[in-house]
Amino acid sequence: MADLVIRGGTVADGTGGELFEADIAVTNGRISEVGKVSAKGAEEIDARGKLVTPGFVDVHTHYDGQVTWSHEITPSSENGVTTAIMGNCGVGFAPCRPSDHRRLIELMEGVEDIPEPVLSAGIPWEWESFPDYMNWLAKRPFNIDIGAQLPHAALRVYVMGERGARRDPATVEDNDAMAVLAADAVRAGALGFSTSRTLNHRTSTGDFTPTLKAGEDELAAIAAAMCGAGQSVLQFVLDQHTIDEDLPMMLRIADRTKCPITLSVAQGDRQPHRWRQTLDSLAEAAARGLTVTAQIAARPVGLLLGLELSRNPFQTHPSYKAIAKLPLEERLKRLRDPQTRAAILSEGATTTDDPLFFRPNYDKMYLLGNPPDYEQPPERTLGARAKREGRKAEELAYDAMLEDDGRGMLYVPFLNYSDGNLDAVHAMLKNPHAVPGLSDGGAHCGIICDASFPTYLLTHWTRDRTRGEKLTIPFVVAAQSRRTAESVGLMDRGVLAKGFKADINVIDYDRLHLHPPKVHYDLPMGGRRLLQQIDGYDATIVSGVVTQRHGEPTGARPGRLVQGVQARPSHMHE
Repeated sequence: MADLVIRGGTVADGTGGELFEADIAVTNGRISEVGKVSAKGAEEIDARGKLVTPGFVDVHTHYDGQVTWSHEITPSSENGVTTAIMGNCGVGFAPCRPSDHRRLIELMEGVEDIPEPVLSAGIPWEWESFPDYMNWLAKRPFNIDIGAQLPHAALRVYVMGERGARRDPATVEDNDAMAVLAADAVRAGALGFSTSRTLNHRTSTGDFTPTLKAGEDELAAIAAAMCGAGQSVLQFVLDQHTIDEDLPMMLRIADRTKCPITLSVAQGDRQPHRWRQTLDSLAEAAARGLTVTAQIAARPVGLLLGLELSRNPFQTHPSYKAIAKLPLEERLKRLRDPQTRAAILSEGATTTDDPLFFRPNYDKMYLLGNPPDYEQPPERTLGARAKREGRKAEELAYDAMLEDDGRGMLYVPFLNYSDGNLDAVHAMLKNPHAVPGLSDGGAHCGIICDASFPTYLLTHWTRDRTRGEKLTIPFVVAAQSRRTAESVGLMDRGVLAKGFKADINVIDYDRLHLHPPKVHYDLPMGGRRLLQQIDGYDATIVSGVVTQRHGEPTGARPGRLVQGVQARPSHMHE
C-alpha cells in the first residue's frame, strides 16, 4: 500500500513535456510510481479534472527572520511553493555578534521593509556563527522546506566590524577570514552566497549596504572558498548605472572560481533595453562553459501606496506629515475634512532620500482593481484619467485611498513596465538562461506584495493574458519547479517522476485566482504585512504530507531546513 495516491490528474511533470493523465503514488516521502497505480493509498486524492504539478521552488525570498519565530512560511506556502530559498541580496542574520544585532536588523528593515519592532521581538538570537544558525534551524519543523544562503553584509560586518559597515576596503587578512567562514557555511549546508551592489539597498537610518563597493579580491576570495568546499551559487543584485563594470567583474569571478552565478534582471525606465544586453552577456558566458542564471520577476515589481501602507503620494506634503503618525481612524477623519484635503492637495512633494519614492508620477500610477490587474494599458493611469475627466490626478489618488475605509491602494509599476505592457517580461521568461525569481516572500511588508508570483505565472501567463503572447502550462511549471530547483543545486525535487521528493500541487486550474492585497497585522508585536488570498490550490503536499487543503493549512509541518545540495535520484527516467 502506498502512503498517498493522487488519482487521475492532468500532470505537468516539471520536465516541460506535454500534459498527460496519470496517477501518482507516494511512499516514504518519495514518488514511487507515476502512471496507472493499482495499489491503494492510505490516503487518496481524486484529481480528475485538476492540474497536478511539482511543488514550486522559490529561489528568492527573505524569510530569514520569519523562520525563527514561525513554523508557517506564509505567504509562499499558500502559493504552491514547497521549497523557499532565503538569505538573498546580502542581508540576513548570521553570522552576527550580539553587539551587531541592531545593525543587521536596521539593514533588513531598510532593504526589505520588515519593521524593526517585528524583528527585535521575533528573532531569538540563539546563535552567533552561520553553522550555529543552521544547526538551530535544522531542529525546527515547517510547512515547507527552506534553504539558506550566506549573506555578505552579515559576514562582512562579523569579520570587519565598523570598517565593514563603513564599506572600507577589505584587507588580505579580512578576505582570508571571510573565506574561512564562507567555506564553513557551505559545509554547514549553505546553498550559496549573496551580495548586493545597488544604491537602493540602505539601512533604515539611510546608510548604504556594507557590500555596496566590495572589491573583486574580496568577492573572489569568498567565492573560491565556497566552491572549494562544495557546490554553491553566488547570487547578486546590481545597479543599472554600474552594471557595465560590475557584471564583467562578476563574470571574471565566475570564470576564475567556476562558481555558478545568478543575478536579478529587470527592465528599468532609464535604460529600458539594457536587460537584453545583460542576457546576451550571460549567453556568451554560458557558451564559455560558465553556469549563469538570470532571475526574472513574473510581472512588474510594483509599489503599493496607501494610508495603511509604508508610503503614499502625499507622505512628504507638510499638511499630511502633520497628521501622518495618527491612528488610521483619526487620520481618516482629518483627511475627509475639506480644509485638510484642500491644504494637502495645494502642496507639493518635498525632498526625501527614500530610494523608492520621490515625486509621484501619476502617468505611471494605477488603481490595482479587483481582481488585481498588473498589465493595464497606459490610458488607465491616474494621469490619463485625470485629463479625460478634467480633474487633477492628485484628487483621484486622494479619493482612491479613502475608499474601503481608508484601505484603498494605488499601484506603481517601477520595474518591468517601461513599455506599458509585459512583452519584455515575456521575452525574459523565455530566455534559456532565465528562471522566475524575485518574489521576495517575507519582505516588503508595507509596500510590495509579490510573493504571489508563482500563482501569477499560472493565472496570467498561461490563461488570462489578453495584451500579448502567453506561455504554456508545461513551460511555466518546469520553469518554477525543476529549473529553479536545479539553479540552486536541488536536483532531488521539481519533477514528478519515480524517486523524486514528493512535493506536489493539486490545482483547480479554472478556479485559480488572486484576490487584491490586504493588510494583516499578524506578525510579532502586531506587525503589519500585505497578503493576498488565493483560490484554487486543492492540495499542497510536502514530502508526501498534505500541508494545505483548499487554501487552509492542515497543521502538518513536514518541511525542514535543506542542508547542502541534493543529488538527483539515481533511477530517474527522462
